[in-house]
Amino acid sequence: MDLSGAGLLWSLGVCLSLLETAALSVTMRDTSLEAVRGDSVVLPCSFFTSSPLFRLNVIWTVAPLSSPETPMQVIVYDHGEVIEDSSLTGRVAFTGIPWSADIVLNDTRVSDAGVYRCMVNNPPETADPGIGELELSVLAPPSLPVCHWDGDIDEGGSVTLSCSVAEGVPTPEIHWDKLNPEEISLPINMEDDSSGSVQISNVSSQTSGLYRCSATNLLGTENCYMNLSIFKAPDSSSGILQAVLVTLTMSALLLALLVLVLWLHRTGQTGRRREVKEEDESYNEINYSPSLMKRSFV
Repeated sequence: MDLSGAGLLWSLGVCLSLLETAALSVTMRDTSLEAVRGDSVVLPCSFFTSSPLFRLNVIWTVAPLSSPETPMQVIVYDHGEVIEDSSLTGRVAFTGIPWSADIVLNDTRVSDAGVYRCMVNNPPETADPGIGELELSVLAPPSLPVCHWDGDIDEGGSVTLSCSVAEGVPTPEIHWDKLNPEEISLPINMEDDSSGSVQISNVSSQTSGLYRCSATNLLGTENCYMNLSIFKAPDSSSGILQAVLVTLTMSALLLALLVLVLWLHRTGQTGRRREVKEEDESYNEINYSPSLMKRSFV
């Protein structure tokens, strides 16, 4: 073999060696994305390889925000076969496989939020495992808040108004208002990320009324309402006065009833006397009439 032939073989061997050890590159066009709950979102993942795609392998995983220590598989492309995770069946798909590793996530949910990783392998090339991550945030409007109160609703007591919201991304802001009989804004004590409370001390009749809790984020506002009634104990002096008034009223009614009975009794006696007198006068007139006596003896 001449030198030219040996050089050609050496060059071909070097090229083959370089191809076998070439590194496959993976790039993410975005490092973070936002989606509104219920919408669709495309998670981009681009790769470059110099080898044929017969043995291409793409794996998408996610570390959920709720449990970042336990990543789960999203979707896999392996030797022409697509495998979806059972919890995402019908909601996830590749958009341009094998030329692109992009995937689409449909009907997004708050639980879909997390850190997604795209890993591409195309033997004999190797990929850099440190490339291919993006964070997905799923926004959601506030859920309907729940209003409740706790404490002493007797006048002079203390009442705490609380408002809790189960869902909302970003975390909803809580606001309390008293709507009637006069509209005022109340200060909020935030106990945690999703609830707010208002403490009202030394309550009075002016505290009674309709209250509203508003939960707001950039996607909207939801409200709940609560009617608060403060109980006022009766005043002892006013109770005595009421008892006296009731006694006087009853006495007046009894006196009026007695007067009526006496009047009716007297009226009845007078009527009977008049009837007796009239009967006596009629009797005397018949017995002692001179004309009648004469006719009786003729």
